[in-house]
Amino acid sequence: MMRALVILLSLALGLAGCGVVYKSPSVDRMAGADGKLRVVDMTPETVLVANRSVYQPKSLPPVFFNTAGYGSGLRGAGPTPEPAFDRRPQEDFLETRLPPEVNPGPYRIGTGDVLLLATPQTGSTVEQLSGLLAATNARQGYTVQDDGAIAIPNVGRVQIAGLTLEEAEAALFQRLVENQIDPTFSLEIAEFNSKKVSIGGAVSQPTVAPISLTALYLDEALAAAGGITVEDQDYATVRIYRDGTLYQIPLTQLYARDGLRRIQLIDGDSVFVDTSYELDLAQAYFEEQIRLAQFEQSARNIAISTLNTEIGIRRDNQQDERNNYLERLDLDSVVRDYVYLTGEVESQRRYELPFGRTAALAEALYGNGGVPLRTGDASQIYVLRGSSDPREFGATTAWRLNTTNAGNILLATRFELRPNDVIFVAEQPVTKWNRVIQQITPSLVTTAANTAARASN
Repeated sequence: MMRALVILLSLALGLAGCGVVYKSPSVDRMAGADGKLRVVDMTPETVLVANRSVYQPKSLPPVFFNTAGYGSGLRGAGPTPEPAFDRRPQEDFLETRLPPEVNPGPYRIGTGDVLLLATPQTGSTVEQLSGLLAATNARQGYTVQDDGAIAIPNVGRVQIAGLTLEEAEAALFQRLVENQIDPTFSLEIAEFNSKKVSIGGAVSQPTVAPISLTALYLDEALAAAGGITVEDQDYATVRIYRDGTLYQIPLTQLYARDGLRRIQLIDGDSVFVDTSYELDLAQAYFEEQIRLAQFEQSARNIAISTLNTEIGIRRDNQQDERNNYLERLDLDSVVRDYVYLTGEVESQRRYELPFGRTAALAEALYGNGGVPLRTGDASQIYVLRGSSDPREFGATTAWRLNTTNAGNILLATRFELRPNDVIFVAEQPVTKWNRVIQQITPSLVTTAANTAARASN
């Protein structure tokens, strides 16, 4: 019986050596079939050549990049009415009442401020090394809207109202990093519109003076209104309305004492130059300022409510579009680019090339479990790629990767895949013999059993 078993085994191995019992795919056999397959070893130079082939990855629909709030503007109740001024008779006595000293701290960004965001444009290596790139910055202005945010393309709405310039830079840096955008930028306030002081009464040009990074003092505010125009300074007074309290400084005292001219003003102050001891005119002016502020606040609240409704509707529509697209992906109804894995891999499958970027050989190969060490030949990993030239239909290049040297695995991270590439891993020689034995072992056992049974009879 043992002799029969040995004879059958020798015969099986001989047949296997001739390719009769077991056949497995190999790149060499494919090359011999039509003579159009060219094998090229992967080296840093050949990887560069392979990556030169033109390929534009498919992109996700624009709905995945749009933000619900970008491009929206607030619609208020229109411009506020112009303030009215009047004159009253003069009196012969004025009392000095000074406002308390204030320290508002660093400037905090508010609604209406315009921020200038400067980001570096793409430049040559020479420009980057020489520092000339700073002169070619892209500068874009963004207005802080009534919800306290600025809308930046591909980033969305960034809440910065109430922040100092340094805090706003930190918040913007975080959002750029979260959206995988180069966080190199500079930020500055181009227009100061959120903090204001109104100046009216006996001045050349009643106006509203903005408060900027530097403090605004009383003499500067009066100068911004063109100066005081009263004819008799002995009966004139400068009144300051702040937080419901009225303060006043006789004009003679204002010019006689330098410290009075350097009274620091804060957001919401109203300055009124009056030529009357009576407070009726000043009171009417301040009441008018309060009504205007209430009108603006009401319009702002209406605009914010409208904007939130529009953003909610837009966001729901965008989410529906995204969900529909994802469902189409699940149903395989979206045209995708694929790479196919075959041979000695963990599973024979197709690998979807990602949207918006190229994929490397290592992603498809090792994301699928890599090369089985017991059966796969680490020296024969191939990427089969057909020619894109119609005149060379059927011509194929096999880029061979030998990972028996672990250093070559880096090449797999740099080799870019193209649609319809085939990743093929050859089997080890011992794997082929092992599979031959597995195929013929049941026959040998059956034959040996039958021979033993006949001998016993």
